[in-house]
Amino acid sequence: MKLVIAEKNIAAQKIAQLLSDAGKPKNDKVYNTAVYRFTVDGEEWVSMGLAGHILAPDFPDEILFDEKQGWYSLTEDGEVLPADVPDGLARPPYESKRRPFLPNGINIKGWKVESLPYLTWSPIIKNPAEREIIRVLKNLAKKSDSVIIATDFDREGELIGADALSMVREVAPDVPASRARYSALIKAEVTAAFDNLVELDENLADAGESRQYIDLIWGAVLTRYLTLAKFGGFGNVRSAGRVQTPTLALVVERERERRAFVPEDYWQIRGMGATADSEFKISHKTPRFTDKAAAEDAFSHVEHATTGTIVEVSKRSRKQQPPVPFNTTSLQAAAAAEGISPARTMRIAESLYMSGFISYPRVDNTVYPRSLDLEGIVKGLSSGSPALAPVCKKVLAGPMKPTRGKTETTDHPPIHPTGQGDPETLDGGQKKLYNLIARRFLATLMGPATIENTKLSIDVAGEPFTATGDVLVDPGFREAYPYGLKRDEQLPALAQGDVIDVHDIKLEAKQTEPPARYSQGKLVQEMEKRGLGTKSTRASIIERLYTVRYLKNDPIEPSQLGMAIIDALHEFAPRITTPEMTAELDADMTRVAEGKDTQEHVVDHSRALLAGMLDALIEHKDDLGEAISDAVTADAKVGECPKCGKDLVMKTSAKTRGSFIGCMGWPDCDVTYPVPSGVKVSPLEGEAGVCPECGAPRIKCQPFRSKAYEQCVNPKCPTNFEPDLKVGECKVCAEAGRHGDLIAHKSEKSGKRFIRCTNYEECQVSYPLPARGKLQATGETCPECGAPIVVVETARGPWRICVNMECPSKEKKTTSRGRGAAGSKTSAAKKTTAKKTTAKKTAAKKTTTKKTTAKKSAE
Repeated sequence: MKLVIAEKNIAAQKIAQLLSDAGKPKNDKVYNTAVYRFTVDGEEWVSMGLAGHILAPDFPDEILFDEKQGWYSLTEDGEVLPADVPDGLARPPYESKRRPFLPNGINIKGWKVESLPYLTWSPIIKNPAEREIIRVLKNLAKKSDSVIIATDFDREGELIGADALSMVREVAPDVPASRARYSALIKAEVTAAFDNLVELDENLADAGESRQYIDLIWGAVLTRYLTLAKFGGFGNVRSAGRVQTPTLALVVERERERRAFVPEDYWQIRGMGATADSEFKISHKTPRFTDKAAAEDAFSHVEHATTGTIVEVSKRSRKQQPPVPFNTTSLQAAAAAEGISPARTMRIAESLYMSGFISYPRVDNTVYPRSLDLEGIVKGLSSGSPALAPVCKKVLAGPMKPTRGKTETTDHPPIHPTGQGDPETLDGGQKKLYNLIARRFLATLMGPATIENTKLSIDVAGEPFTATGDVLVDPGFREAYPYGLKRDEQLPALAQGDVIDVHDIKLEAKQTEPPARYSQGKLVQEMEKRGLGTKSTRASIIERLYTVRYLKNDPIEPSQLGMAIIDALHEFAPRITTPEMTAELDADMTRVAEGKDTQEHVVDHSRALLAGMLDALIEHKDDLGEAISDAVTADAKVGECPKCGKDLVMKTSAKTRGSFIGCMGWPDCDVTYPVPSGVKVSPLEGEAGVCPECGAPRIKCQPFRSKAYEQCVNPKCPTNFEPDLKVGECKVCAEAGRHGDLIAHKSEKSGKRFIRCTNYEECQVSYPLPARGKLQATGETCPECGAPIVVVETARGPWRICVNMECPSKEKKTTSRGRGAAGSKTSAAKKTTAKKTTAKKTAAKKTTTKKTTAKKSAE
């Protein structure tokens, strides 16, 4: 039997489908993990997915010292791990008996500032992260004649494959192992990969593991330091890392430039020109007047002008060259311009790759290899995507000369559609990204677009004016790729000496703008330019910075906390915030991948860099802590207290762990307000941030994937008041021989809405209501459960609902989305089993990874 090890379950299933002689492979389970059995040329094969990394790097609990063997740690199995702790760090016995100090070493499990220098030099162990999958892997390996690693082909994928092989070797040390490398999960690619197996690239795996170790060390030490610098407050763990911190520094640097920017005044003279059948914009030939007097003098000549004379008409054609193929960074930037964040782009791209719609999405390459069947892909797009068929026909007519970017690698081709699968089966986000990729691919095979520029020189009362227009004369590649294309600005057909009407000529006072903030797409490009992160990690690093609230909004703004952390680190350990140091370590890891350096040497080099900065950070811990504390308070502020005038801030209840808004004057001032649930809250600035009715702060509430709204935080404010509304009569009370009215009510304490019977103490009848939207009683009851039916006015129109969340009609709707009533019970049973299995896996995972949770901050 041959064992195929893929990175994820869906990839294992897809490989089995593509290689199987009999078409559909047999779905099976080993313990509770799905595997796929099939035959190839009559031989039995089985494939399984790993769910990503099955081993997780971690630190031991202690570093111990012995006069004979020096510093060392022990694994759970009693294995001795030497620790290369510098001689400059103190050795036991220590004067202090309190942790982290031990009679024979240092405890590094607990978060103590004194242990951080030792943590920097701690050995690293790898614990099982997926015990159940490792169990299945070993079970299958014992029965296998050979093993094929079929994980993604990059550093991380090679490391995942190497870790899996190490588990295989524990039970089958002599089983032959090989590597299958493919760039798309389609039959031709996968078949070719398994026909041309290679050896696992140990250097590439070591480079991936080097990154894993370095990021663990830097992330753990810096995150613990920042958290311990000012423990408590409004935040919890404060994340930092080798790549995360200089990336944040880029955003903070741009914000500092914006704040330091001194605007300069300038003036513009603009108006409208018109002929009998069209209007167009005209402007003074001097685009910006920096002298107000000169601007006013020119304006005085044209202020009352009604006509202008065409002095000159010039036309010029220019070619717009087609774009180069997508790599990861350019895909993220293009998708961000279409409203898809880099992190979401990569999640969607991964799903498209796993489903066989696109090639591998984590690449640097921007040159199609000669072996890529461009014509075959175009034919596939033509037959599978009717909307693209006319463009595909033109591409196939030739000449088909693909564009080339500056980066050419041999691991994977640029991101491109495979030309297989039915795009109509994709959901909204998937379809949007797939169309972007498919159209970019077609554009790279087409000719340039021709744009004709027309410029009119106009005399208006002796002052020179101009008007310009661009028209797409020959669409070229733009027929396939309209993204970023400006609308045609057609000027009327005019000749020298023609007279036009002019009107609405105005003198506008303006100021120069500060440098623009980064969009998420631009930040990804800047990270690539500065050598920060990799194609696989940049999007997740930006997402992490948002998660820990160092960044907000898009275009990106740093929070006060993010700025405070960078300012403090820049003062006390400036190298941590610079891209140069991170780029230096990344270059080290590239040498490991090329076999020019060793993993041990590169990791030790990174430890030395971190240790060289840590002393200064520890010395100034209190200074940095105060800066963080002030920034956290500023970020948490939502307004001023209407009672005492002090700051109202977001707080977390020690009892419920829920959020609320409270006064910084507590306990002298007891003003508190509830926080709307299910929304992201941000304060409003200026007059809009103060309620005119009650003086409490007004906030902006952003529901997930819904339109934002504004409201006063005070539930008792007249702006939040809703009168009680009778929506029906209580069915339970009627059956008990009494009368009860069902009343829709909004709580003044919590702001929540619900329907409750007037005899609630006896019948306990209550129904929740949507948080927003005007309610209307219909007088109708649900035919399924007898609960009242109400209408809720939403932004999308009226929404008619039964208020009973346990109504049988809701269960029917859920079932109808499946594959019919007959299959629903089976499906439900499977889901129940899956939930139990997941729960077991999660429990096991929590047990093994509990001590690393806080360490696993992003790079």
